[in-house]
Amino acid sequence: MLRLIKTICEIRMPNQKHPLNATQAIALGMLLLHCTSVLAASPDDYLGNQGHHPLFTGDAPPGVLGTARAMGRGPVQGYFQPVAFSGPEGTKFAMPQSGVFAAAESRLMSGLLIGSVYRFQIIGIPGAEGAELYPTVELLDRTYPPAGLATRFPIPINLDEEDLEAALDGQMVTRVIYLEDPQTAVPLPETPTTSRAIEISQFQDPLEVADRFGRPVAIVRIGSLLPPATPELMPQFYFGYPAWAPIYQPEPAYASGQMPQP
Repeated sequence: MLRLIKTICEIRMPNQKHPLNATQAIALGMLLLHCTSVLAASPDDYLGNQGHHPLFTGDAPPGVLGTARAMGRGPVQGYFQPVAFSGPEGTKFAMPQSGVFAAAESRLMSGLLIGSVYRFQIIGIPGAEGAELYPTVELLDRTYPPAGLATRFPIPINLDEEDLEAALDGQMVTRVIYLEDPQTAVPLPETPTTSRAIEISQFQDPLEVADRFGRPVAIVRIGSLLPPATPELMPQFYFGYPAWAPIYQPEPAYASGQMPQP
């Protein structure tokens, strides 16, 4: 099963007005001395699934994590991974197409490329009719379903009212969706529109926490940023309009709460 880690925080840049005092300088020197080692670090310590990401953290700029994975091993380049978007009742989602958005759907499913960053649109937010949000989703890896059943096992991106309200309030919400370790997975059933989030503090790295429980496959960043008014800035805002594949599903597949049929 897919799980997600969620952290809600505010973005602030502290001002350093004073240089380090003597006590701080001594403490920093002792820390650097303690971290110095004559042994070379193994690449597995940085690039493997070891429960930590010294080189890649959840606060990396959008595109860094996915690009690193796309350059690695495995059949990920050029693969359109099915992703299913869902949210509170009435919420709709849409993907961009060369500056305009396709028809919004309450249960949107699209095929997205590993390594690309997609900015999608959210409308119909409960209690905030007329408001719009433009989060990003970055695929870090793909799933490996049985042949011909890829659309039955999409990566679910389920956003709740708490996420949307926090974003409208000016906060930054980060979600990391991961594939559970089969040895430690929670044996509870789920539907395509439900998921159990693990709340963490703003001082924790959601990517590192997710890596402890399984294999991260996607990271969603939800903020209150709006499209620029200048047309020349649109390609930058939408990360170059990466290609995506529409996936059409019959409505009864979602209405019954069951996984959609291919």
